[in-house]
Amino acid sequence: MESAATAAIRLPLAGPAGARNAARQCKAQMTTPRPYGSASDPELVAWSADGDRRAFDAIVVRHGPFALRVAMRLLHDTATAEDVVQEALVRAWFQARNFDPRRGRFTTWLYRIVVNRCIDQRRRIQPAPIPDDFDAVDPAMGPEVIMERNQHCAAMAAALRALPVRQRAAMTLVYDEGLSGAEAARILGLSAKAVERLLARARAVLRERLQKPDWQES
Repeated sequence: MESAATAAIRLPLAGPAGARNAARQCKAQMTTPRPYGSASDPELVAWSADGDRRAFDAIVVRHGPFALRVAMRLLHDTATAEDVVQEALVRAWFQARNFDPRRGRFTTWLYRIVVNRCIDQRRRIQPAPIPDDFDAVDPAMGPEVIMERNQHCAAMAAALRALPVRQRAAMTLVYDEGLSGAEAARILGLSAKAVERLLARARAVLRERLQKPDWQES
C-alpha cells in the first residue's frame, strides 16, 4: 500500500488559506515537532485540515492498506483500485474540515468515501473476465479434483461479481474484512437491518446461482 497509494499520492494544499496555514504549521513544528505516529485519528485530521501534509501522510500510512484491500475486492483490478483509493484520499484531504469526531470514527468517514467511489466505479464498468491463473491449485492433486475445484472457484467468482454492487460491498466489509454489521452499516450509510437484508439476499442469490448447472458451465 505504501508504494502504491501512499508514495504515489500528491495532495495539493487547499488554496491560499491552506498555504498560509501550512506555513504557520511548518514554523511551529520547527520548535514543537508533532507526534504523528502516536497521535489519534481526530488529532491527525485536525492537523490535516490546517494544511499539515505530514499529518495526512500518517493517516494514509495508518489506514491506506485497509482502504486498498476493500477497493481491490470490490473492483477486482489492482490499478483501478489504486486509482480509486487515491481519488478517495485526495477527497478526504480536501474535506478534512468536514469531519466531526462527535458524529463517529474517522475510519467510518474515510471508508465510506472509498466504498462510495468503488460503487460509482463499478456502475461505470463491466465485470472483468476471470484470469486464467485464478486460484492456482497444487499440481499434485488429481486432474479430476483440480478440474472440480477450478470450476467451483470460477463459478463462485463469477457469481460474486454478478451481485449488485451494494450487496458485494456489504459482503466485502462483513465477511472479507470482519467488520460488524453495525460498522458496515455506518460505512455504507445504511441501517444495520438494511445491511442484514443485503447479506441475506446476496447469500440467497449465490446459493441459487451456484446450484444451476448452466451457471457453473458458463
